[in-house]
Amino acid sequence: MHTAKIRIGEEDLILETGKIAKQANGSVLARYGGSAVLATVCCSSDTTEGLDYIPLMVDYNERYYSAGKIPGGFIKRETRPKDKEILVSRLIDRPMRPLFHKSFGRDVQVIPMTISTDQIHTPDVVGMMAAFASVMVSDIPFDGPVAAIRVGSVDGELVANPTFDQLKSAELDIIVAGNNKGIVMVEGGGDQVAEERMLEALAFSEGILKDLCKFLEDFAAAAGKTKLPLPEAFPPLGFEDEVKAAAEPLFKDVIFLDDKFARSGGAREVKAKMIEQFSDRIEAYGENGMTVFKALLGKIHSNLMRSSIVNEGKRCDSRAPDQIRPITTEIGLLPRTHGSALFTRGETQSIGVVTLGSTYDEQIFDDIDGDRRESFMLHYNFPPYSVGETGRTGTGRREIGHGHLAHRAIAPILPDKDKFPYTVRVVSEITESNGSSSMATVCSGTMSLLDAGVPLKAPVAGIAMGLIQEGDKNVVLSDILGEEDHMGDMDFKVTGSEKGITAFQMDIKIDGISIDIMKTALDQAKAGRIHILGEMFKTIKEPSEEISEFAPAVMTYKVDVDKIGAIIGPGGQNIRNISETSGTKVNIDDDGVITIFAKDGKQGAEVALNMVKAFVEDPEVGTIYDGTVKRIMDFGAFIEILPGKEGLCHISKLSEERVNSVEDVIKEGEKVKVRLVEVDRMGRLNLSIVDADNPDWKPAPGSSRPSGPPPRRPRR
Repeated sequence: MHTAKIRIGEEDLILETGKIAKQANGSVLARYGGSAVLATVCCSSDTTEGLDYIPLMVDYNERYYSAGKIPGGFIKRETRPKDKEILVSRLIDRPMRPLFHKSFGRDVQVIPMTISTDQIHTPDVVGMMAAFASVMVSDIPFDGPVAAIRVGSVDGELVANPTFDQLKSAELDIIVAGNNKGIVMVEGGGDQVAEERMLEALAFSEGILKDLCKFLEDFAAAAGKTKLPLPEAFPPLGFEDEVKAAAEPLFKDVIFLDDKFARSGGAREVKAKMIEQFSDRIEAYGENGMTVFKALLGKIHSNLMRSSIVNEGKRCDSRAPDQIRPITTEIGLLPRTHGSALFTRGETQSIGVVTLGSTYDEQIFDDIDGDRRESFMLHYNFPPYSVGETGRTGTGRREIGHGHLAHRAIAPILPDKDKFPYTVRVVSEITESNGSSSMATVCSGTMSLLDAGVPLKAPVAGIAMGLIQEGDKNVVLSDILGEEDHMGDMDFKVTGSEKGITAFQMDIKIDGISIDIMKTALDQAKAGRIHILGEMFKTIKEPSEEISEFAPAVMTYKVDVDKIGAIIGPGGQNIRNISETSGTKVNIDDDGVITIFAKDGKQGAEVALNMVKAFVEDPEVGTIYDGTVKRIMDFGAFIEILPGKEGLCHISKLSEERVNSVEDVIKEGEKVKVRLVEVDRMGRLNLSIVDADNPDWKPAPGSSRPSGPPPRRPRR
């Protein structure tokens, strides 16, 4: 068993190996404060030659027992992965994947499992470090180290691995992964944070990441296994120059075609022609000849595209590096939804749709971080037709990851709940895709929210950036295409308002990039974001003045906390009566804020609001009430003027004519109009039917006293 520790922020990160899960290729228990994550890595024994991808699976999971909880619902065990677990799995996967060898050819599975959490320190970053360490000490070939840290800006100070409480007030929250050469991944966002502050946070993380990488190297040197050998590389074809001379002119004719399908179809034709031309020599090479030949063609194609960008500043669709594709926008696309927008940028298109709901529509989360409710949801759908293909529909890791990024982008600019008490759901339907559909989602989502009348703090837009780096030359690309993402060195997404950044995601395929390149990319991204916002503003800039007629009406009212019980009533009787009578839903918060939701317009909400007010209203002398006769007595009638509040209308005040019997004038259960003429010294309410219609009525001196029990006399 081997243990090592390093200080990060306010706690020690402790790594331990050789004690638990010893049959795995590698296993590490990582502890940070009261949080603990066990990470294991295993590989299959069978090798598949010629893979052009890394067969890596990362399955992060959280055990409810880690927080002393039993799962909610009918099934009392952990089942399918929650969205949070999928998002953390992606965080772990992205910086690790480029460091495995394609030639290794074996399935690799990493399973980080949170087995203890103090609900103080976030377990996701602990899980990332545990996963990286488990691969470092394993016998699986891996070009590490790579490390991760969370950085928050709390009260103006940059904090390493901030706690949950600190993150509640943080203006910036990012997770950064890096190696000895620089930053390789960033994920996070902020509350319209300036680019300069983001760069400060990245620079702050760099030094800590290098210390963590050294820590992991020392840990692996002391406790790691001998790495398994890599299969021998395939020998060269021997006729590479001939293939290059024949293929390059043909590729040059197709890589600059206007249409995505024309370019991809043309490239396929070139490759098919080359395979036919060199078929005899491919066959003579042996069993893996076709694999090596196709890899060579792919490299020739990629190098031509990259060379054109670096040396000529010319991209696949002939744009300049900082040029944005044409944008068209439209709102009110769908007549019966609460808000909708169509955003098209080049060959990428998103329909954004907004639905406004009540408190009862909030998303309920039951996880190890504590139970909570979310009043904003964003769901991203990427059907296969959006790229002209067939395939299965459903929600996969891609949909969850892209939706989460767009959610993070829009959440900071939504209005506070006390100003806009709706539950908001945004759905993005990707109908075309060729580069950065998640950023199109941010744009269509923002416009649909404005169309729905949601008073945003500021509109936001998003842009995807790329990077081509050849030797000492590097070119940052704005609004990248799918080909540029596939063949480039960086996928860098930034969202924000005119004021600053709300979400940030970056993945690097090379060893790492410097802060200087990051600054260039951020500055270029800001210019692109402002341009996109300007195109959106041509269609809509301010929220619609009226909420859709199809959206529920919402009214809020605040009462004293000590009156909540009166509104609810015994066993919820009063609040049920309000809902049933008015056809609304009524929600009461602990602070006395009452929210009324009416699906059929304002009329029902107004009825409910008046009923609520009646329960908390103190009777006022001179006010005319619509009362209900509750009891008939010889000397008068007791009439309820407010819920639970009755007054006496004396027989002399029933009519201007002489009344021999009360029942000659009114009946029990009858609705009558009465005026409160006096609250006597005992707090009793005296009513008058006669004076209800008297416009000249005036209260008698001293007739207005607080209702309720009389004050006690002081003792002598």
